[in-house]
Amino acid sequence: MAVINQEWQIDFAGVLMGPGTPYPVSNITGLGTPEVRAQDVELPTDDGSFPGVDYYSPRTVTIEAGIRTPGDPHAAVDALAALDQAAADPATRKRAGAVQTLRLWWPGRTNPKRLYGRVRRVEAVSMAQAIYGWIPITLDFTATTPEWHDDTEQQTTLPLARDFDEEGFTAPVTAPITTGVANPQERPGWVTNFGDLAAWPSLTISGPVVNPRIWITETGRVLDLALALGESDILQIDTRPGTRWVLHNGGNAAYALSAASRLDLFQIPPRRTSEIRWTGADYTNSSRLKVSWRDAYTAL
Repeated sequence: MAVINQEWQIDFAGVLMGPGTPYPVSNITGLGTPEVRAQDVELPTDDGSFPGVDYYSPRTVTIEAGIRTPGDPHAAVDALAALDQAAADPATRKRAGAVQTLRLWWPGRTNPKRLYGRVRRVEAVSMAQAIYGWIPITLDFTATTPEWHDDTEQQTTLPLARDFDEEGFTAPVTAPITTGVANPQERPGWVTNFGDLAAWPSLTISGPVVNPRIWITETGRVLDLALALGESDILQIDTRPGTRWVLHNGGNAAYALSAASRLDLFQIPPRRTSEIRWTGADYTNSSRLKVSWRDAYTAL
């Protein structure tokens, strides 16, 4: 991943472009609304159609740029080779589900945003001026999901919660009744998505714990797993479209999810602070849940 340190710069699958680099950028397209896959149905006995659900197609960002290394044709060809190598990266190209990143720092924004997808084209438009250190290029990056993500990944680590709704309180009860936290906002589990779209969290549980249960209080969405994790076991849950999985020590554990557990609906609500909690059986009090997410946005 390239280090972006100023506005207008672009990280194209690990290659830094824009101001201060050998890659001046002249134009970028594909930043608006992606193409819509309309599910409209024509009315069989009348004019027009019935509007169905609209889905977005993959977003393709096209970058018109150049390679400029005045008087140094060797450096120009090396710069073109760096782009070719990014496109040909076998760790991504030959592995199903693997993605690359396109990161842009747009003027007026406080930090870069990113898309996940694949490099689809690196084209040297003309080599006529390469001897002088100039090669015009066209680049295509196809994002598998249309939303933009904040460049900063947020994380929080949670111990097991005491579920007072299920356990209740032990008599005799004396006033004042507290949960041990004076300010509710200081409890672990508060996550904030500043974006205007719901964010997809990644979850990691380190054992030991039996039958973990994770839920988002504001939405009621829950992930129940009939599973026992040993002291050195790791459970990974990814809810992102195209990469949804449940892995127990690297092996598939989706079978452990209950019927009510929907990875495709387990999202952090937009423009608010929500609470994530989890329970399970752990008599060592050492198991932990790590929640990672990036704020999600409709536009750059």
